[in-house]
Amino acid sequence: MPDNPAFLIRDVWESNLEEEFQAIRQLIERYPYVAMDTEFPGVVARPIGQFSSTSDYHYQLLRCNVDILNIIQLGVTLMDESGAPPPGVCSWQFNFKFSLASDMYAQESIDLLTKSGIDFGKHDEYGIDAFHFGELLTDSGMVLFKNVRWVSFHSGYDFGYLLKLLTCEALPDDEDAFFAKLHRFFPGILDIKYMMKSCRTLKGGLQDVADDLGVPRIGPQHQAGSDSLLTAMTFFRLREKYFENCVDEHKYLGHLFGLGSHVYRPSGAGSGAVAGE
Repeated sequence: MPDNPAFLIRDVWESNLEEEFQAIRQLIERYPYVAMDTEFPGVVARPIGQFSSTSDYHYQLLRCNVDILNIIQLGVTLMDESGAPPPGVCSWQFNFKFSLASDMYAQESIDLLTKSGIDFGKHDEYGIDAFHFGELLTDSGMVLFKNVRWVSFHSGYDFGYLLKLLTCEALPDDEDAFFAKLHRFFPGILDIKYMMKSCRTLKGGLQDVADDLGVPRIGPQHQAGSDSLLTAMTFFRLREKYFENCVDEHKYLGHLFGLGSHVYRPSGAGSGAVAGE
């Protein structure tokens, strides 16, 4: 990862949404690593019934909450294959329309996000329309392309909300259908938490791993733009330190930590390795 790059995070509201997507479309071919994080209003429902496995229960828990709740923030950070950001803005924090008066939420999650600096009054008045965002994301160059790598950390809920934005539909009934749809839109997922299974000394959440790897945070914790930037920098530091700058895609691509044993096998991937410069 290059030394001393300048990292800039751009706040995106409904008013500048199309302008910022235009900027992303111009960058994505040269910066095909998309690190992602979301902020959402917690967990308010529990599934009932019979479950075939612990993984099935966790998916049904995810599904029943994503279906009835709305996303608050999405952060994305673009990097190239070597971990260098584009000049100027490299991270975008998308702020969605969300009303404490009408949307469902878990109070402890709202309290945490408020303490982190999220202004819910501004989200209610100026927030991004979810349908508008889904249309622009579909045409952004970030989804549906096999060369784009989505980097995340323990991201089942994150991708659940992204699928909801892209399809405007409830999530599939079971994990198999969920992963089939997920891999159509996101054929290149790399989940840091899953990769940590091969890094015995690393444990805990994103901030713990970043601290262990000596990765500094830029911006406030529990805001999606800062978290996506930390995810990007942590991935490239992890790749360098534990994977000799070469990730075996046949082993790691397509997994989401905590959900199933599903993996996407890229066609024509050669050795299946992602190498850094």
